[in-house]
Amino acid sequence: MTPIRLMRGFFTVGGWTLMSRVLGFVRDVMIAATLGAGPVAEAFVLAFSLPNLFRRFFAEGAFNMAFVPMFSKRLERGEDPLGFARDAFAMLALVLLGLCALATIFMPWLVWAMASGFAGDARFDLTVIYGRIAFPYIFFISLAALLSGVLNAGGHFRAAAAAPVLLNMIFIAALVMGVQAGWDMGLTLAWAVPIAGIAQLALVWVAAKRAGFAVTPKLPRWTPELKRLAIIAGPAALAGGVVQVNLLIGRQVASYFEGANAWLYYADRLYQLPLGVVGIAVGIVLLPELSRRLGAGDTDGGRDAMNRAAEFALVLTLPCAVALAVIPAALVAVLFERGSFTAQDTAATAIATAIYGIGLPAFVLQKVLQPLFFAREDTKSPFWYAVVALVINAAVAIGLAPVVGYTSAAFGATLAGWGMLVCLWWGSRKFGEAARFDQQLLTRIPRIVLASLAMGAVLWITGLILGTALGTPGLRYAALLVLILVGMASYALIGGLVGAFSLGDFRRGIRR
Repeated sequence: MTPIRLMRGFFTVGGWTLMSRVLGFVRDVMIAATLGAGPVAEAFVLAFSLPNLFRRFFAEGAFNMAFVPMFSKRLERGEDPLGFARDAFAMLALVLLGLCALATIFMPWLVWAMASGFAGDARFDLTVIYGRIAFPYIFFISLAALLSGVLNAGGHFRAAAAAPVLLNMIFIAALVMGVQAGWDMGLTLAWAVPIAGIAQLALVWVAAKRAGFAVTPKLPRWTPELKRLAIIAGPAALAGGVVQVNLLIGRQVASYFEGANAWLYYADRLYQLPLGVVGIAVGIVLLPELSRRLGAGDTDGGRDAMNRAAEFALVLTLPCAVALAVIPAALVAVLFERGSFTAQDTAATAIATAIYGIGLPAFVLQKVLQPLFFAREDTKSPFWYAVVALVINAAVAIGLAPVVGYTSAAFGATLAGWGMLVCLWWGSRKFGEAARFDQQLLTRIPRIVLASLAMGAVLWITGLILGTALGTPGLRYAALLVLILVGMASYALIGGLVGAFSLGDFRRGIRR
């Protein structure tokens, strides 16, 4: 895959992910207006996070990080990749069925492990009910993720990237119908989760079949290839487990502050927009590309792919990080403050948003460096780096909670993200030339930083000028649009002047 085709893959995945995130914003705006930050909102947020917690293991997490490189190499060498995919699909389905059964039985214990602060009030029972309804989503989305990995390894990015759009479309439809029909909105949202999972699985299964990868269901069997897959995935699963403990720590801390889980959720949605669009695009496209190049002994090609991915990530995420840190209140107020979502909720969410924004570049760059390890089937090193991040997160989130309250969870996640990135960078040095930054990237990094900071200054001044309009109903949407357009224009102008990026590169990537 040439650099231009690599960029095309980034834009394909990023474009569909952007559409999904925009629809996700519409969904979250509707949820905020309907539920606010009250008990039902907190219960649903936590219940929805349960299948997504285990999703890190079986979907885009440990399983796929091990499966994609193995499948890519088999596809490159013509070593029955479809047979391997079918065996993996069958075994994964069996494991997921068992997991769903256990989770349904032990849901109260799972909820307590996630948020012991809910114990003794209405939030706990609601979360158990919603959790039992929503948890089967893990079965459908994990199998869909495996099929997405098959498609991505074959260079077919569109359907897999489009699948998350269905989730948000189904949520939006459920919210509209629920409000009009007067349904219980907590139950309505909970039932929308597994329905969306079925739709996503159906979409990628049909796409895989049309692409020549008909992964038909079969009885599971334990093969030497699956044994190797399990050996490789094991450390990655442990690393994923450490990451989930990090999330548990944050949610546990937040559960002792009323409304905090909802505030952190809405803040998370804001910083997940650039993280999802850029980080997911980079990770999805880069892992199979590195696996193929390194499998063919093309070290120079692998290094170029890694450097262009890092450049792409920094150009798009550094200005987003600055914007989240400079104008969080304006973003939160205009996007969420309506209905049951109050000005107090806006202030609390904005603080968390700014803190998450500081960690955004670290989270995205992790997506660039991690494939260097996974492409070589090295899943042990990321595990130990995740342990370091866990220690940082626990020390900060728990230690600062009595001092800064619920924001300690955001501080912990952000500092842990930077700690993980440092570990990945330090550990990647063992890969030699393939992991080194080239001259083009080293030259552009300080220029990207300069352009982003200058844009931040422009945003801050413009925000002061538009302050009244941003708080005026009817005008605030236009004012926020002006603010965003001014930021984009200033970044493009300043970035072009200082040589932070070449707009021609992006145009060629989109055209091809």
